[in-house]
Amino acid sequence: MGKIIAIANQKGGVGKTTTSVNLAASLGVLEKKILLIDADPQANATSGLGIDVEEVENGTYQLLEHSVNAVDAIQKTGSPNLDIIPAHIDLVAIEIELVDQEEREYMLKKAITPLKEKYDFILIDCAPSLGLLTLNALTAADSVIIPIQCEYFALEGLGKLLNTIKSVQKIHNNKLDIEGLLLTMYDSRLRLSNQVVEEVKKHFDEMVFDTIIQRNVRLSEAPSYGESIINYDASSKGASNYLSLANEIIKKNE
Repeated sequence: MGKIIAIANQKGGVGKTTTSVNLAASLGVLEKKILLIDADPQANATSGLGIDVEEVENGTYQLLEHSVNAVDAIQKTGSPNLDIIPAHIDLVAIEIELVDQEEREYMLKKAITPLKEKYDFILIDCAPSLGLLTLNALTAADSVIIPIQCEYFALEGLGKLLNTIKSVQKIHNNKLDIEGLLLTMYDSRLRLSNQVVEEVKKHFDEMVFDTIIQRNVRLSEAPSYGESIINYDASSKGASNYLSLANEIIKKNE
């Protein structure tokens, strides 16, 4: 039975999509069957795996309005053992369209629960907001990874996200767990980066992953080639960081 993990933080630019794509590819390389769901209207996870966003006919939008079966929305990617349910810019409209629906927070859960049989891990790349899309992801998920950048405003907004997670646990999904806090964009030369690491570990201790994702040029180049870091440059620091994270998650869930 697979595990559904949402990757969420309402702050933009913290490395959510980078983490979703590269963690998914790393888990695939480690011989786990992976499905990545792009639940962000920017569709960066979709284009980051080499899929033309303009050509997406069945994706997360159709899945959420239940006009297509989950299995029919799945596409293969160029990465081993990695499938994707892609997104398209029309996903922007779903928040408005779902507002009047009954059980609107459960649309994603209903659509993807049957897929848990087929995959070891299902990762959901969330939008940088705490709207209905992210709520659907948190309601469907078993756990959540929260990327935190090693920068000045890192902890700002984290309280808000943790409160949202608490209320989702209380109202919609009492099994939702925090898989871990992931420190991203770390630069060992900067005193600030080291301070943020200390601060986060002091406050959240056990919840923080041992793996820290370092700033890496190859990591930022890979999406423009439509490839994960594993396909783009397997010997890079970025690739070894994400493989280490994948191993940590596998070990934690054994």
